[in-house]
Amino acid sequence: MSGGPAGKGAFEAATGDGPPLAGDAEQRSREVRSALEGLRQIRRLTGQGDAPGAVPAPWELRQPVRAVALALEAAGLAPSAVGADGERTAAGYRVRAGERPATVVVEWLGPPGSGAAREEPGALTACADALARLGWEALLYKGPRGRRFLEVEPAGTTAGPGPS
Repeated sequence: MSGGPAGKGAFEAATGDGPPLAGDAEQRSREVRSALEGLRQIRRLTGQGDAPGAVPAPWELRQPVRAVALALEAAGLAPSAVGADGERTAAGYRVRAGERPATVVVEWLGPPGSGAAREEPGALTACADALARLGWEALLYKGPRGRRFLEVEPAGTTAGPGPS
């Protein structure tokens, strides 16, 4: 999906593993809205629809990390960020590929002392709600050291055994 004026490059939704979002916040908001509208158009053209409970389009299934990141950013949720030194610089969601095809993992991460662990239950619930509105199913798991995460897949698929 492209976003922004010609010559500015393709729009990339924030996954939480990149640098802090910089630049004009209103411009970024317009790009996110445009990308989401493009996604809805893809769903309409591929017959996936855009009604509540609609399922992700084939494009989303081929690029689930990008699709889920777009859904979260479009819902107004904050992405985490990583500085040049590789350390987390902001609390927020992080989207990464899951272990199974067409699945992703959503975590709520932040730098030490940011309160990300304390925000995690409510933040992941907000992520799951935002994803459900766009046809994604998010299952909550507890991982190592008691940290929670979501395993996300297209709605209507059967979840295999997940981590405990």
